[in-house]
Amino acid sequence: MKKRRIVVSVTTDLVTDQRVHKVCTSLYDAGFDILVVGREMKSSLPIGQRSYATKRFKLWFEKGALFYAAFNARLFFFLLFVKADILLANDLDTLLPNYLVSRLRRIPLAYDNHEYFTGTPELLKRPVVYGVWKTIERNIFPKLKYIYTDNDAKQKLFEDEYDVPVKVVKNVPMYHPVMEAKEITIQFPKDKKILIYQGTGINIHRGTEELTEAMQYLDDSYILYFIGSGDVINVLKEKVQELKLQDKVIFTGKVPFQELQQYTRHAHLGFTLDKPISDNYIYSLPNKLFDYVHAGVPVIAARLQEVEKMINKYNIGAFIPSHDPQHIAATIKEAFETPGRLEEWKRNLPIAAQEVNWQNEEKVLVEIYKNIVLEN
Repeated sequence: MKKRRIVVSVTTDLVTDQRVHKVCTSLYDAGFDILVVGREMKSSLPIGQRSYATKRFKLWFEKGALFYAAFNARLFFFLLFVKADILLANDLDTLLPNYLVSRLRRIPLAYDNHEYFTGTPELLKRPVVYGVWKTIERNIFPKLKYIYTDNDAKQKLFEDEYDVPVKVVKNVPMYHPVMEAKEITIQFPKDKKILIYQGTGINIHRGTEELTEAMQYLDDSYILYFIGSGDVINVLKEKVQELKLQDKVIFTGKVPFQELQQYTRHAHLGFTLDKPISDNYIYSLPNKLFDYVHAGVPVIAARLQEVEKMINKYNIGAFIPSHDPQHIAATIKEAFETPGRLEEWKRNLPIAAQEVNWQNEEKVLVEIYKNIVLEN
């Protein structure tokens, strides 16, 4: 049978996008020919060896309206002529050129809509920009046939709004019954309680400012690592200077995935503290939650419905009563000082990882694309 080629579009630089990497690896292993198109920024790391092909656009602009306009125009003309049997658009910021080319070339289009893009706080504060993206979504989404998102809450949200079926493929790690022994290349303080907040979107309203401030209410046995990047990193660094927390809060910036795993697996607590101030956060199920789970790290979280459902089902962490820094600090201390609490959570984490993992989710993913082949 002919090997079908899927051309995957995403606005990330591919290096740290583990969700796209998992999807593409699974589809490649299922017999598809994969080409992933992203972007290369000045700060981008080398992609490294992958089983599938990649291409990154170099653009003059790296953010804002000019970036999105340039990327979408470049992507449109690239897709117009590249060999492709199926197009895969990742999120709303790649949907328009994919949709136009799919219609012009009569190529089936799949839409991986893992983010409620028009519900992000950054867009809600900019009504003109919001209006542009919402117009694109309203005009294209109801016409799509192959759509999937990353949790049940978003599935219901999209189906209620656009009255089209949406499948769920959770963005979760691969399950390994026994954690692989990795070469340790990072020296961790042995006498510290290690706290970690990780992600490529350390942005506004994710509770990181309050988490940083909470460190002033914890003694010197605690150390907090921010692993990744985002638009509030400089704000956090200023706050650390202001509160004289340089010895208690560490910023690593972006790190390769293997290095990230070392940080995560050595942590005692992981954090996901998004505020319920926009639909994108309210209906989210952050990737970092599952990264912590599969690394055997208990979680301190804000109460968002999908996060709360996961943590309560498996009893793998606790919730902050509010985003007040003193309340966050008290929740952290309680986790460490309550006899047997951390041990109980750690016993439950492998159970959660065994049930919620990529081996299960990729079956749903591959079935979607096999159906696309059969129907086209």
